[in-house]
Amino acid sequence: MKFASSAYLEYLSIALLSIFLIGFPLVFTSLTTDSFILPKQILLIGTCLLVLLLLGFKTIFDKTVRIRRTPFDLPIFLFLVATFLSSVLSVNRAESLVAFATLFLAGLLYFLFTNTAKSPKATLILTAAFLEGSLISGVYFILSFFKIYILPFSITRSQTFTSLGSLLDLAIYTSVALVFAVYLIVSWKKREKPKLKKMPTRFWVIAGLFGIKALVLSAALCLTLYSLVKIQKPLILPFDTGFQVSFAAISQDTTRSVLSFLLGSGFGTFAADFSRFKLSVFNQTPLWNLTFFRSSSFVLELLATTGILGLLSYLYLVYKILKTKPLFVPFAFFVLLSFVLPFSSTIVVLLFILLGIYSAMKNTSDKGFFDVQLALVTLKSGLVAVSEADKKEVRHGLSKLLPFFIFVIILAVVGSLGLFSGRYALANKTFQDSLFDASQNKGSDAYTKQSKAISLVPYNDAYQRVFSQTNLALANSLSNSTPKGASPSAQTQQTIYTLIQQSIASARSATTLSPITSANWQNLSGVYRALIGFGKNADSFSILAAQQAIALDPTNPQEYINLGGLYYQLQLWDKAAEQFRAAINLKPDFANAYYNLAHALDQKGDLKGALDQLEQVKTLVKNDVQSLKKVQEEIDALKKGLSTPAGQSPLGGATTLPPQNPPVAIPAPATPTPKPTPTPTPVPAPTP
Repeated sequence: MKFASSAYLEYLSIALLSIFLIGFPLVFTSLTTDSFILPKQILLIGTCLLVLLLLGFKTIFDKTVRIRRTPFDLPIFLFLVATFLSSVLSVNRAESLVAFATLFLAGLLYFLFTNTAKSPKATLILTAAFLEGSLISGVYFILSFFKIYILPFSITRSQTFTSLGSLLDLAIYTSVALVFAVYLIVSWKKREKPKLKKMPTRFWVIAGLFGIKALVLSAALCLTLYSLVKIQKPLILPFDTGFQVSFAAISQDTTRSVLSFLLGSGFGTFAADFSRFKLSVFNQTPLWNLTFFRSSSFVLELLATTGILGLLSYLYLVYKILKTKPLFVPFAFFVLLSFVLPFSSTIVVLLFILLGIYSAMKNTSDKGFFDVQLALVTLKSGLVAVSEADKKEVRHGLSKLLPFFIFVIILAVVGSLGLFSGRYALANKTFQDSLFDASQNKGSDAYTKQSKAISLVPYNDAYQRVFSQTNLALANSLSNSTPKGASPSAQTQQTIYTLIQQSIASARSATTLSPITSANWQNLSGVYRALIGFGKNADSFSILAAQQAIALDPTNPQEYINLGGLYYQLQLWDKAAEQFRAAINLKPDFANAYYNLAHALDQKGDLKGALDQLEQVKTLVKNDVQSLKKVQEEIDALKKGLSTPAGQSPLGGATTLPPQNPPVAIPAPATPTPKPTPTPTPVPAPTP
């Protein structure tokens, strides 16, 4: 009975892993903020927790703890440790730890593969499942390419739609699966060559099935590559910029020079590195106004975000992969791609899938692959005994308590990870619902759902950033709903004040959670800017936050335009002009910078200088008929001596609340620190 139960648990684990391998490249949903990555992460953690729990039950039934050892165990462990340390010591700690969670689960998946699939039949099932998942995703893209849409979802009705989320990810996933299929055909033919005369039919049937899969994968890959070249070119950071940013990230961060060199900025935080360390020459490329969350290649991203230790641990894993005898060609192909292409979290998981399947394919007779048995012993002999599983002499005197201890640990891990993941998934779903409500102008519903999402996951800076804008919009709506000339009721006034306080608190929380993310400081500056005249010192607070945004994104001309627009709103013409000139120096072909400078000079009374700048704008927008017409009208107006009304920002200004006398006391920007501020207690959802 014991062996039957143990075998049943093993079969169930193999079934779950097979379902995962088929579904991983296919699952997507519009119910989350990210339609592709997050659903795959949910599938990953659900599979890991269930299989881990089954493995715990199996140790109870077997009354022993056996672990498969492979040559990749130590490199993977060191890689996970390096990335974990980089996340814990990151300035954007919360963001980095969330990114590390996926990597940790991928490492756990590898462990589950190697300790669950220990028979040729189980390995064959997993291999077939991996190829089936790749095949189905490839077939679906082929249908989409020819505009045959079989799913009733609006997001799928595109010629370039792929369930992996991007054509580049599809190309990588499909190419690796194709190399894997060809490798299996060739290696199986070599292994079975002496038997071909006795069973030619079986060989050709199996080879034919794998051959058909390889052909379909080849067709999908060809269409994907064609689409990448002709239809939707991938947005990949130029390699020279990626190289420069990565080395700058580990060598030019003067605030934490040693930590940055050894452990980088924190796994998953490349976007902050890109903003802080890119050169101004990048502004001359068509990609200048984009923020890149991934470097030019996976290796360069590791260098920037995990430092020398993270990169060396990955290279050690690569060394172990390339040292395998015979060489596992899909590994070598994947390693090559990691040096030349950026990887999403989906592709990083693919690495551990390959490692897990390959390790499961190896027998315990192969060098470096063997099972070990753990057991408790008497204190006189030590505490834990480790031996090869097939040596019977170590069984004498061993305690049977260890399987129960291991099971308790597994329960604790499954419970904590399950709770964390459940809250994260529910918060994301709730936040996505709030965004839909906001798009339908249901401000109160959006407010309520965002409050709930933040209560579930208070460490997400993006949630805090959006919630600050929602509070500000509701406060502005309530203020504008008061009839002109009338005063709002005491209750309405209190609600407005509370919403303003929550807007500021959430914006400050975002800057505290991710203090080196420029967008958070720009958002805080915008919140304060909307309160100029309403809140005490709002103008100086807005300037301070905008200056911090510039410090974190010093070569972005748009940041200087934003600060210049703020000075323009405050009628500080000289300071506004200074910022607009800084934007021009960073990007000499930036028409908007010249346009704003022209208005600042106009307000100073320098009409000639303003005309010169508008003439420059006219040259830069000569291919834009509407903009050219508008600029020409302003040139004609200036020649007649007609200026823009003082204080009217060419940027359109910021939405501001009615002035208060005396201004309301508001908190200043938080000092950059990795420690989060308390989440504000939300008021009942107001009706705008």
